[in-house]
Amino acid sequence: MTSSTTDQHTLSPGSIRGQLTAFLERQTKKDIEPDLDIFAAGLVSSLFALELVVHIESTFDVVIGGPDLRLDNFRTVDRMTELVLRLRGESDD
Repeated sequence: MTSSTTDQHTLSPGSIRGQLTAFLERQTKKDIEPDLDIFAAGLVSSLFALELVVHIESTFDVVIGGPDLRLDNFRTVDRMTELVLRLRGESDD
């Protein structure tokens, strides 16, 4: 049985991308490429955007607030991955 949160101290960018992609594909029932603008593609409602923020916070043990709540940080899986890495104090190596 797996936990809903990520217990590892360090996550690879690929692991984060994979987890975010799986979540988005499960929720939207669409294939998601890492650079697809999910807002421009019409895949995200305002309610789902809030769910996405909560999912990222709980899955990756981060807090998203203030200036990090910009739409640009959530447009693509790649941008969300960068946000998670930055908030966790890790770099995209």
